[in-house]
Amino acid sequence: MLTKKVEQTKHIECNYMKSVILSTNGDVEKEIELPKIFSLDINYKLIHKAFVNLNSHQFQKQGRHNTAGMDVSASTLNPPTGHGQSRIARIHSGGGGRQGQAGGVASVRGGRQAHPPISSKIIYKKLNKKENKYALCLAIAATTSKQHVQNRGHKINKLKYFPIIISNQIENLTKTSEIKSIITNLNLIDDIDRLKTRKLRTGKPSYRGRKNKVGKSLLIVTKNSDSLSKACGSLPGVDVRSVNNLSILDLAPGSQIGRLTIYSKDAIDEIAKIKFTKLSVLEKIS
Repeated sequence: MLTKKVEQTKHIECNYMKSVILSTNGDVEKEIELPKIFSLDINYKLIHKAFVNLNSHQFQKQGRHNTAGMDVSASTLNPPTGHGQSRIARIHSGGGGRQGQAGGVASVRGGRQAHPPISSKIIYKKLNKKENKYALCLAIAATTSKQHVQNRGHKINKLKYFPIIISNQIENLTKTSEIKSIITNLNLIDDIDRLKTRKLRTGKPSYRGRKNKVGKSLLIVTKNSDSLSKACGSLPGVDVRSVNNLSILDLAPGSQIGRLTIYSKDAIDEIAKIKFTKLSVLEKIS
């Protein structure tokens, strides 16, 4: 069984070992050898598990006031029999508008909740560090597959090379117009334009201020993303991340792998420094 896995890994490694570096004009500069991380077998269940766990860290805690629904003066009749009334607590008379009404207990109007949510409840899931790191490596490897990128809905009919690697000049850009011209030269502008035709959401999201939902388009991975992230702020669906801040939430939104990703040359060098047990096995068999 172990031999079959090694043979399968070795076969995939041969397909994804090399790629090309593109200039900002879209021309091929040179050919490079990809890191071993791009030749890993994809485990969909592990990526989904990592996404669910990391996505739960963004949840907002809920809670209720300790005396919510019980800030009234109410009590039951004692003894509660012989009055032709139910045994539920009632608000004392005192000239108020609610005198004689049931209150202060659960199952009545304005009363407390029976089992309210508490803010101390742990609502996020935990994930092993090795599992999280391995899932991140798998999501990076999935960006080399044109089929996975197309399954996410990206428009990449004019692209030839995967993964998309560009020279380090992109990290020094500070203007949106410059970024947009590079995206046009790489034949990626169609993927950004597809987000402009998204339908507005109706119903509760509409009157709660969430009718415009922006999808995910390009992900630009660099070594330093300070200046580039500001330049891409006005482009819909375009995100910029440094290698150190890269996450499953960026590479596989909605736990669906194959996001359209652009790597800079320095980002590829940083990815090659990632140490992991599975990668050491690939280095031995290569």
